[in-house]
Amino acid sequence: MREFKNTHIELADIYSIPYENEFDIAFSIGVVHHLEKPELAVKNLVKAVKSGGTLLIWVYGYEGNEWIVKYISPVRKAITSKLPPELLHFFTYFISIPFFIFIKLFPAKHPYFSQLKTFKFHHIHSIIFDQLLPKIANYWTQGEAKNLFLNAGLKEVKIHQCNNNSWTVMGRK
Repeated sequence: MREFKNTHIELADIYSIPYENEFDIAFSIGVVHHLEKPELAVKNLVKAVKSGGTLLIWVYGYEGNEWIVKYISPVRKAITSKLPPELLHFFTYFISIPFFIFIKLFPAKHPYFSQLKTFKFHHIHSIIFDQLLPKIANYWTQGEAKNLFLNAGLKEVKIHQCNNNSWTVMGRK
């Protein structure tokens, strides 16, 4: 981002954002579903946006990820989220290598798998690692994802399903 002179990057705590009515648009991509207090995070993002401004988030969806919630999440909660990241990264190869071969060899019956077919091994390995690492991973239904915005007082809330397994939610302050 150095080449953009009008850009300023700042590290801040989403639970205590130091801005109020400051931005035309705020984004949170792949963060809110990993938080202990997602409602508070969304309210703080709303606070940072100007009146009439837009908030957009991307979060995991429950729909399309039922198999992850049923089979992967219990393993993540009980075992993999407690491993040192370096060790988990190594163990992830035992899943990502066969999965990569499978995804390349067989026809995709799910839009997300069609997208995965275009990815290089490193990207697929990173996605699997990301599923196994976090202590918290919420998978929200369409209604739950939309309610994050409605309960924060946003208007004109729109929700779009991505790859049949995640949500992009957008609303106006």
